[in-house]
Amino acid sequence: MRTLASSLILVGSVFALIAGWGQLRFRDVYVRIHVATKPATLGLALVLLGALIRADGIAPSAKLGLAIALQFLTAPVSAHLIGRAVYRASGNREFDLVLDELAAPDDPPTGLPDGSPAPVDAPVDAGSAPEPD
Repeated sequence: MRTLASSLILVGSVFALIAGWGQLRFRDVYVRIHVATKPATLGLALVLLGALIRADGIAPSAKLGLAIALQFLTAPVSAHLIGRAVYRASGNREFDLVLDELAAPDDPPTGLPDGSPAPVDAPVDAGSAPEPD
């Protein structure tokens, strides 16, 4: 059991290292949120699982199990809320989304009705904007 616990802690540490490297490497806020959530959550869960295997007694095991469960419940929700707040606050749209589910109802849709992206040289639909003289 000691080898299994040590292996889980080591693998979890590698995932945490990858998450830290991703925070430095990626420039887009949405990718940073992803890399802060996915590998960091898995890394912490593996480290805590390794500690849970090595824990003596019911109380420490229950606390570690609760910490793992709360990590899996709170990390995705917080990442979603942070991403939504960034989207709403800054309008950070470095890339065109084919389906923009967070756009306001009066925003023009991105892409074509069938879901494919609009051609780059396609005319922009101005809606009810007046024609220039």
